[in-house]
Amino acid sequence: MMSINLDEAKMTNLSEKTAPAKASAMRRAVQPATAAAVARKSGRAGEADVIVYQQGAGHSKTSEESVVKRVKVNMAPGKGRSITYVHAKGVDAFVTRVAKATPMEIVEVERHGIDSIFLKDLSKYMDVPAVRIFDIVGIPKATAEKKVAAKALIAGAGGQAALGLARLLAIAKGIVENSTAAEAKGFDVAKWLGHWIERPQPALGGRKPADLIGTPTGLDMVTRVLGAVESGAYQ
Repeated sequence: MMSINLDEAKMTNLSEKTAPAKASAMRRAVQPATAAAVARKSGRAGEADVIVYQQGAGHSKTSEESVVKRVKVNMAPGKGRSITYVHAKGVDAFVTRVAKATPMEIVEVERHGIDSIFLKDLSKYMDVPAVRIFDIVGIPKATAEKKVAAKALIAGAGGQAALGLARLLAIAKGIVENSTAAEAKGFDVAKWLGHWIERPQPALGGRKPADLIGTPTGLDMVTRVLGAVESGAYQ
């Protein structure tokens, strides 16, 4: 007759009952942590509960007697990843930062907006009247002036259009920097772009780039046309 050790049988039954519970506990502990990690990488802000399971000292080793802790995980993007316009550093520094930005960083700027003083500084930088810059990004003069006085952000479509101008400047600068033409040295790319966006372009159906920058699709069209400019840019 086969003899069965009752202690071993009890332990076997206990393992079978507690294994699913342990696996389930592990899944609950891992999944929130994974979500937090993904959020940190993607730049989403917020907090998440991460469940950490610790075995209680001096107790039986069943999952029912584990100690459960909840830890708040900060999911906000790191400060070093944010792109903000700093008036003291000027437009050129911001354009350079935008040129090196990742798509996710650009998305964050589009969501949160741009410092309204950027429009005023951009006007001087591109040699375009401030009123015209306000018109290009689709913001009434009175609204823009009020936001500048309050040191407020330009968000929504206006902020995205303002960022679009910075991206166009980055493209134009890249064209000049990559050029071997003698005229490229000391070339005022900002002023050139300010004039270029006001000239009708055949590739845009005879429309001025400035009249299309205010919409995402229009900005994309202008970006493509400007990116194709490799000759005659210094005329």
